[in-house]
Amino acid sequence: MNKRWWLAALLLCLVCVAGCSEVTIDRGGAERGDIVLGVGWPLASRDEGLTKGVRLALDEINARGGVLGRKLRAVSADDAGSVTEGLAVAGRFAADAQTVAVIGHRGSAVSVAAAAVYEKAGIVMLTPGSTAPKLTERGYRYIFRTIPNDERISERLAQYAVSQGYRKVAIVYTDDEYGRSLANAFEDRGKELDVDTVDRVDGYTDLRDLTRLVREWKALGCDAVFVAQVMPQAGATLADLQRAGSDMPVLGGDGLDSEELARLPGRAAEGAVVASIFDPTEERAEVGAFIRQYEAAYGESPGKWAAQGYDAANLLAAAIRAAGSARPADLADALRKTRGWIGVTGSHSFDDAGDVTDKPIVLKQVVNGAFQYRQN
Repeated sequence: MNKRWWLAALLLCLVCVAGCSEVTIDRGGAERGDIVLGVGWPLASRDEGLTKGVRLALDEINARGGVLGRKLRAVSADDAGSVTEGLAVAGRFAADAQTVAVIGHRGSAVSVAAAAVYEKAGIVMLTPGSTAPKLTERGYRYIFRTIPNDERISERLAQYAVSQGYRKVAIVYTDDEYGRSLANAFEDRGKELDVDTVDRVDGYTDLRDLTRLVREWKALGCDAVFVAQVMPQAGATLADLQRAGSDMPVLGGDGLDSEELARLPGRAAEGAVVASIFDPTEERAEVGAFIRQYEAAYGESPGKWAAQGYDAANLLAAAIRAAGSARPADLADALRKTRGWIGVTGSHSFDDAGDVTDKPIVLKQVVNGAFQYRQN
């Protein structure tokens, strides 16, 4: 049995298990005991503070008496950034009668696959990291995200390109759910703003091949390169672009938003502008308090994933409180009605599909080996 058929069989089994759970489990219906939130994330390889942010929020909530007189408790599972492992994690959460919501997953491919399991099981999934539009295009009731989707991120970056006079752009992307979605969204939105995609490649053979591409892009009058990849692959691409003789500005989605990018050897990322969803320099009381509390708890400064985890846990608590119930159906209804809930990453309002609609997209630029936050 090949891998594709094996994955399909696994998904079918998990959905069937979840479907049985939907009939027999009254999730969140108890009046006492902990309210359990699952956390599905690549914990060993790419946690980057997400679970610490969740833990900080739950500690604060529980110190104030919890929600509806009950404590919130997180149960974490490592999805390894893999569709196979993500489906297995979703199946375990679906089989647990106490789990009412899951914070996760990080990768779009994982979330798109796991969403079917959560929807069938009647568990709220709130992803802080998956941007592919496909996730919320299936009419699901229980699936939400607290990060702008690829269309909104691309629109922000295309607007920036126009503001800088970039009219011809080459796109380098990864041929996966995230890379294709972001590349498509940027190309489409660029057309609407008169930004022409002169070339689009999903990789290159070697440095010689990339050098040839760079020469062709320059001959076509290319103004910038848009990179739709995630770290560390995106970092390798930027380093190769430098070695291939490119001096064109680089734009990238949230997949490039990593301190690893700013620290690339040889200043390979110098000047790169990337999208993010957390600005620690923002002068709001909520942001300052969060940073102080996080640093006191963990002895380090929080990044965007810590902020996303903190907001996700607090948002779920607020929705349970607003619903007066921990049942997932009531929780989902409360989330869908949420308008202007303010977290450390900004405002959160949801549309009928489960997309956050008003969360600000931050642009940051690598300057002298460190990120600086841009105002435009």
